[in-house]
Formats: sequence, C-alpha cells, structure tokens
Amino acid sequence: MKATIFPNKAALVDALVRPEDRVLDIGFWGQGVSAADPNWPHRLLLGRAREVWGIDLEYDAAALPQDAARYRRASAESFDLGGERFDLVFAGDLIEHLPNPGLFLGRAAAHLLPGGRLIVTTPNAFNLFNLFEKISKREPTVNPDHTCYFNEKTLRQLFGKCGWRVDSARAVYSLGLKHRESWKKKIQNALYALLANFTDKFAETTVIVASPIQE
Repeated sequence: MKATIFPNKAALVDALVRPEDRVLDIGFWGQGVSAADPNWPHRLLLGRAREVWGIDLEYDAAALPQDAARYRRASAESFDLGGERFDLVFAGDLIEHLPNPGLFLGRAAAHLLPGGRLIVTTPNAFNLFNLFEKISKREPTVNPDHTCYFNEKTLRQLFGKCGWRVDSARAVYSLGLKHRESWKKKIQNALYALLANFTDKFAETTVIVASPIQE
C-alpha cells in the first residue's frame, strides 16, 4: 500500500492548517533553520493561517517577522496567555525536548477554542537512520537537548492519559535540512526513498493531530 507521507513540513502545513485558523506556535524559534528561511515552519504558518502567535524560551526580538505583541518568552509547560484562545496549537519538534510533556498538553488544551486541535511533530524513534545507527553504534546520534524518544504507540498512550483523543497519525518524509553526508548516509538515503513508497513506519518524523476530550 502506498504510504501517506507528507514530503516536508510545507506540505503538512498546507494540508492541516486552515486559512481561517488562529494559531499558537509553541517552540517557534529556530527548528534548524534561520528566521529568514522560507522553510522556517513559523513562516509557513504565517503564510497560511489568518493569525499566528508564538511562544518560546528564547528568541531574537529584532528578527521577528511580525508585531512583537504576538510573541511571549515562556515555557511550553507553564505558559498562560490570559484569555487568548486558538483554533490550532502547533508544536513542531518540541515535545521531545520537554522534561514534563503532560504539563505541555495541559497548557495546550487550556488555550484551545471549542473544537480546536493540536498538531505535534516529533522524530520517529524507529526511523530508518536511527535503526542503522543502533546497529553500528551503541546509541543513535541524538540532539543533546532531547529528553525522550516517541513513536506512534507511545504518543497515543501519552495523549490518552492526558485527556486527548488522537484524530490521526501521519508522517513527514524530510525535515528539509542540509548536512554534509558520508557515503554511508547517501546509501541509507536511497534505501529510505525506496521504502517510503511502501510504508511510513521508517519515516523521519511522526505527526499527531489531536483534540481535547470534552468532559
């Protein structure tokens, strides 16, 4: 069966974010690209949604792409924007950095309008490149700031325990980041491209779309 994989985050945003959405982007700064890069996920959201806010622990206020009033320096696990509510909370490659992801899910739910939804992207623990590195190394290469590995099963368990319903689970094929690659990595890339035609289970990134369970 042909895998249902978004080729990149631009395709994800186009498919899952509605033009009428008011969006809160949590952990918006950085994400492996500069604020000037057209593939910066926050910029993709700005180009798609009606209104976009952002929170992060640190960011360059001089480089913000819009009015600074829509940004806050705050923790994803404890932020409070008062009465501001959103159609969509977007958390791209954030949850794997957090010490207490359940607290983040609680704050996200508190800032959604009725019928609102959350999009989370996170590295797939069992992506092909991690599997290869687990064979050749004691542990795969990992961002030193990561605290957790997730796959679809563990994310569904986490969301369910925190009062969320998972509406869909998808994947992103590529982060769109450029690195100098060894010949071994280039061989892995070719195999990854082939497998992606048949299954998404080796994809780099898992995508969860979820809604709070209404009491």
